[in-house]
Amino acid sequence: MSALWTSSEAAAAPGGSNTAPWTASGVSIDSRTVQPGDLFIAIKGPNRDGHDHVADAIAKGAAAAMIEDAAGAVGAKAAAPLLRVNDTMAGMRGLAGRARARGRVKLAAVTGSAGKTGTKDALALVLGRQGATGSTQGNLNNHWGLPLSLARLGRDAQFGVFEMGMSSPGEIEPLSRLARPDVAVVTNVGAAHLEFFASEDDIADAKAEIFTGVVADGAAVLNRDCRHFERLRGHANAAGISHIRSFGAHEQADIRLIDADIQPDRSHVTARIGTRKVRYALGAPGAHWVANSLAVLAVVEALGADVDAAARALADVAPVPGRGARRTIRLDRGAFTLIDESYNASPASMRAALSVLGAAGGRRIAVLGDMLELGRQSPALHAALAADITANRVDLVFLAGRDMAHLAAALDPAVVAGQTRDAASILSLLRDAVRPGDTVMVKGSLGVNMAPVVAALIALEAESGANVLAASEG
Repeated sequence: MSALWTSSEAAAAPGGSNTAPWTASGVSIDSRTVQPGDLFIAIKGPNRDGHDHVADAIAKGAAAAMIEDAAGAVGAKAAAPLLRVNDTMAGMRGLAGRARARGRVKLAAVTGSAGKTGTKDALALVLGRQGATGSTQGNLNNHWGLPLSLARLGRDAQFGVFEMGMSSPGEIEPLSRLARPDVAVVTNVGAAHLEFFASEDDIADAKAEIFTGVVADGAAVLNRDCRHFERLRGHANAAGISHIRSFGAHEQADIRLIDADIQPDRSHVTARIGTRKVRYALGAPGAHWVANSLAVLAVVEALGADVDAAARALADVAPVPGRGARRTIRLDRGAFTLIDESYNASPASMRAALSVLGAAGGRRIAVLGDMLELGRQSPALHAALAADITANRVDLVFLAGRDMAHLAAALDPAVVAGQTRDAASILSLLRDAVRPGDTVMVKGSLGVNMAPVVAALIALEAESGANVLAASEG
């Protein structure tokens, strides 16, 4: 297998100089997770300077370190080759641009107010069955994460799938111009990050920045059911994109939903692509995943890959921890189902998660934390979730956070089983309430820190086992 980067190729990208030859099999900016053979890039962040951790990275087996010329003291301590550049952030972008230019990779870029990570992961899975595919790992979708992800793109890659996120205007355009996607998809536009925008129209405009870097003769993929469809199409046309494919239930969608049998753990979908019907199983439940799958097929078609093979591969799509993963938690006298949606939350993703809970059996319990960055509309957007809780026949809700008080006020008091100012305070209430046969869904914005709630529920299984063992020994 060829090296990901050689010293001469890497030096040419940012215009740097090497102290000795080297080859690297990976790229890292975090000394805590660096792997043997990585090129470690010493990035200067707002709180930490990677130059302080070069020695740690090399001790863990880094093949070389990219450092700034001004960091002369680092060179005296390093026992590995160094690539010296003027600016390591610019150096990483240089590697990203070089990686994009080499080979014949077809690249898709994904953004949206909700569903972008799930769509990215599903695209990476189905395209990975058809050829070597590089993709964003986890949530590396910002001004650090996107260049790092591109710099990791293998020279033999046939496809690339990269996520682009933002919380304010102007953040996506430089990412798109760096990645130069063949296809750009906007999964949807909703009320996320409203603290930094005057309206959803402004959010749509910011998402549309993804079109600015699309290559000549590239394509845009848009949600035909989104009320901002025409606005997004106008931005795509203004960026010079003439190939526009749409997806959704709308009668004019190019990839059109005909029917979806949504079950608690998966869905069966019938869609029309052009003049033919395609039927496929989808290994993730919920109407939002059905929409994601249509977007995936639209992108696959736009990339010129095999749509039928992609549809078959969708059966293997599964939600990941923090984004809908399911787990059975066994207790002394039975088990309950845990749906882990703890990674993040917006009004759209919260409604989608509640619909999945609504399809579940047993008592339905929602454990919800505040949705952050919604600005002045936050109270109303939290209160509006009451309709979804009622429609999905949620039996009990546990609420954590200041703005969830507005939801509590909008609900029947009998449904509100617990309300606290933070996630940690709700643990004792929740532990006492959960019983075998329940389905428990946990969701909230990242800053609310709902992950410990999930961990505590998982720990109930170990505690239950210990109780059984103690009883048998007694």
